[in-house]
Amino acid sequence: MPKLFDVKFPGECKGLPEGFWSAVDVWVKKPHVVNKRLCGVKEAEAGDVGREALLFLLDGDGDTQLSRDVFLFLTGGMSPAHPHQDDKPWSATVRTIIPKVNCYGTKLHKEFILKDFSRQQVTFLPFEEDSEGQVSLKTSNVYQFQLLHEDCERWTLELHVLSPDAWFSDGVAYPRLPWLSCQLMPRLLRWATECKSSEFKSTLSLLPVEKYSVTYQLLKDKYKAMVKVWPEVTDPEKFVYEDVAIATYLLVLWAEERAEKGLTAKQSFVDLGCGNGLLVHILTNEGHPGSGLDVRRRKIWDMYGPHTLLEEKAITPGENSLFPGTDWLIGNHSDELTPWIPIIAARSSYSCRFFVLPCCFFDFYGKYQRRQCKKSQYKEYIDFIAEVSQVAGFNTEEDCLRIPSTKRVCLVGKSRNYQEPDGAEAEGRRTRYVHSRQPVSGVTTDPGSDTGNDTASCHSDRDSWGVGFQPRDKVELVRNCASLPRGLVDGLVLQVAKALLGMTEDDHALSTSDWNTGGSLSVGEVAGLMEQQTLQLLKKECGGLQTLLKNNHQVFRVEGGRVHIRDWRDVKASRADTKRKPVAPGALKTRPCWFYEHHPQRCPLQAEDCAFAHGPNDLRASTRPLKKMKHDAF
Repeated sequence: MPKLFDVKFPGECKGLPEGFWSAVDVWVKKPHVVNKRLCGVKEAEAGDVGREALLFLLDGDGDTQLSRDVFLFLTGGMSPAHPHQDDKPWSATVRTIIPKVNCYGTKLHKEFILKDFSRQQVTFLPFEEDSEGQVSLKTSNVYQFQLLHEDCERWTLELHVLSPDAWFSDGVAYPRLPWLSCQLMPRLLRWATECKSSEFKSTLSLLPVEKYSVTYQLLKDKYKAMVKVWPEVTDPEKFVYEDVAIATYLLVLWAEERAEKGLTAKQSFVDLGCGNGLLVHILTNEGHPGSGLDVRRRKIWDMYGPHTLLEEKAITPGENSLFPGTDWLIGNHSDELTPWIPIIAARSSYSCRFFVLPCCFFDFYGKYQRRQCKKSQYKEYIDFIAEVSQVAGFNTEEDCLRIPSTKRVCLVGKSRNYQEPDGAEAEGRRTRYVHSRQPVSGVTTDPGSDTGNDTASCHSDRDSWGVGFQPRDKVELVRNCASLPRGLVDGLVLQVAKALLGMTEDDHALSTSDWNTGGSLSVGEVAGLMEQQTLQLLKKECGGLQTLLKNNHQVFRVEGGRVHIRDWRDVKASRADTKRKPVAPGALKTRPCWFYEHHPQRCPLQAEDCAFAHGPNDLRASTRPLKKMKHDAF
C-alpha cells in the first residue's frame, strides 16, 4: 500500500483511538474549517457496507481490475476471494462537496467515505455525478488515513494514496497532495489530541448549506462595491461582508419557511438597533418589506435611498414598542435590547417570530451578571437568552453563523411552545419572569421565587414593563483613550519612555553600537510616575492607563502586566503583537517614527526597513478620515 506521509503523535495520547475518529469527523463533516475554498458538505445517512456490496459498487464501470485494486487498497492487500475471519463491514457515508464558488456547472463532486474501525482507517473514494445521475469514480484521487499503534504509548498517523503519480488537483474539491500532507495532516493530529467538543452547534446547522453557498456568492458580488464607498470610520470589509452573510442566512431561512408553510408573500421585518442599516438595505432590496430603528443616525443612511426605511428612534420596551403587523423582529448585535426582543416579539402577536445575534452581555435592566463558572461567559449568556426565549413562549433553535466575528451564535424563535388560546397564561409567565429580574437594591431575584411573584403583582399593568430600562445614549462616547487630548498623550508617552530608558542609560553611555532598549516597569509603577489629576482622567477611560500604553504600541510593549520599550528589530514579536505586516518596498509612511525623533540613539532600523517615517521627507499624508479629537485641555 503506497504510504505518502506519516506523522508521530507527541508523547502519551490517552485519548486515542477515539480522538482519531473525532478528528476524522471534523474533516468529514466540516472540511471548510481547513479548506477555505469550500462552503461545506451535504451528508447522506450513514450505514454499513459489506464486502459483496462494495465490490458491486466498485465494479459499476465494468473495470474488474480497477475494482480489485481499490479493494486491495481498502483491505491492506487482502484478496476479495479470500475473506478474513476478522473482516467486518465498513461504515459508509456519502458527502456532496459544496464549493464557495460553483465552477463545475451541474456536475456534483461527491465522496464515498468508508470507516474501518477494526483497522483504524478511513478511506475517501471521490466520484462525480452528472445531471442524469451517471457516476464516475475518480480512482486517481483515492486516499486513506490510518492510525497505527506502535507500542503502548506511541501512535503514528499515515496517509496512503492509491495512485500518487496520477493524482489530479483543481485546488477546490480535489486538493493538492502536499496540502493533504502539510496542511490537513497536522490539523488531524491536533484535533485528535485535543479532543475538545465545542460548546455550540456546527455552523449553518438549520439551513441547507448548498442554498446558503449560492445565495452568499450572489449577494457578495452584488454588494461588494459598498466596501469602496463606506463613509463610516469602521472597517468596511468586516461590516459589509458580515452583513451580507447575516442577510444570506435570513433570506435562506425565510425561503425555507415559505416552502414549509406554503407561503408566497415574502416575510416582513423590523431590525431593532439597526446600526449602519446595511442589513435592512439588503433585505429590502431582496424583496422583503421592512425597516430599521436605531437611537443614532449614521452617515451611510443617506446613501441607501428612500426605499430603505431607517428611523432614528430610541426604543423603550412597552406597549408603544410593539409590532403587531410584523413577521420577524431582528436583533443583530442589539446590545441592551437583546433580552427584550423575544419578549417584544411574543407580545407583538402570536405569529411574530424573532432572530437575535447576541454580542454584548445585557440583562433586562443593565449589564448581565454571571452566575456560573463552569461555562464560558459567552455560553452562559447565550443560554440566558435561550431561557428568556423559552419563557417568552418560543420553541428556540440555536445556530452558528459564518461571519468574521467571535460572537456568531444566533437564536431563532420560529414557533410557540403554547397554543394561541393559552396566551393569557403565557403572558403571566412572561410578566413574572421579566419583573423577577428587576434589580432590588442591586440584586436580581430568582424567577421562581416568591419575591419575583410579589414584584410582578406590583407591576400588573403591562404598560409598566419597561420601567427601569436604560437605552443607550444618542451620542456615543468614545472611552478607549483614543479621544484624549493629543498633547496629553504625547507628553505621557515621552514621560514613560524616558523613565524606561533612564533605567539603563548608564550601561549605554559609552556604547554607540548597542541600542538602548531600556528597563521595564509594572503598570502600577508607571502610574506612580503620573500626577493624580492625570490618573483621574485616565480612570474615566475603558482600560485606563494600560489601554493608553497599548494604544501606543509603536513605542511600548505591554506583556504580563509590565511595560517595555518596543524593539522593532525583534521582527517576530513585533508582528505577532501588533499584527503589522512587513514593510513593502515603496510603502507610503503616514506616521512619524517616534524613535527617530525622541530616542537618544534614534531608530534601530534603517529608513527603508521601518514602517514609520524618518523625517519629514519620508512622511506622506494619510488618505484615511481623521477621527475627531478633543482640544488639548482638561
